[in-house]
Amino acid sequence: MNFRAQAFAGVTLALAAVLAVSAPVAQAARRRGRTIQLFNGRDMTNFYTWLVDTKYDDPDRVFRVEHIDGAPAIRVTGKHYGAFITKQEFENYHLVAEYSWGHATWGGRKNATKDSGILVHCQGPDGNTSRDFNGAWMLSQECQIIEGGVGDFILVAGHDREGKQIVPKLTVTASKDRDGEAIYDPKAPPKEFQGGRINWWGRDPDWKDVLGFRGKQDVETPGTGWTRVEVICDGDKITNIVNGHVVNHGTNSSLRRGKIIFQSEGAELYFRKIELTPLR
Repeated sequence: MNFRAQAFAGVTLALAAVLAVSAPVAQAARRRGRTIQLFNGRDMTNFYTWLVDTKYDDPDRVFRVEHIDGAPAIRVTGKHYGAFITKQEFENYHLVAEYSWGHATWGGRKNATKDSGILVHCQGPDGNTSRDFNGAWMLSQECQIIEGGVGDFILVAGHDREGKQIVPKLTVTASKDRDGEAIYDPKAPPKEFQGGRINWWGRDPDWKDVLGFRGKQDVETPGTGWTRVEVICDGDKITNIVNGHVVNHGTNSSLRRGKIIFQSEGAELYFRKIELTPLR
């Protein structure tokens, strides 16, 4: 398929995705409560931090509030694996976050795609994920933030307080791309996933884990521009929206409530807005 045909197919699929979820998204919007500014623009009062190596201590100041582009933002250096995490648990909400990549990359991901993520419905003890997830986060459903893959679902397995492994489930209308990877497709039949990843509808099948990768249909703002990510958690449904484009949608989530995690995963980035609007 040539580039023009690919672009047309992508636009058609994007429109189908929007139509498929526009009704529940609009319904959720009509049921909004008062917006909570999780990042208050001054400090990290509503969060605590967790790092694999130092737990609740942050000696290298991986997380801190700075000014960028004339406004306050939470800087995540990415130097160590971990996260800043909401102190409260939430369910039934519309989350909005705006992020911008920095320039620094670290360790094994120094020359890899810049990587982070927003994890919702996080449950269990801090750092309860397996080695496959660097032991840094929690049992959760992730809205991936990575160059070329913003909006992918990752079903993050974890352990309960007794050490029993739990693998989350999510149902997505998904087909397979050229390489056999699951990709969100609103025209496909629904399929239940337990663990694993479901790519957003426009993820480039030629995606490579190299610094600066950008796919032909990416909707993330390029470079160090600001990208708006929205995650709507409405009962057992999760909808990922990137810069106004519905990119992924799942139902029958086995997790429906929990904390919210913002990752540090080898790349510097900033969050200038983090707000949550409850759905009544």
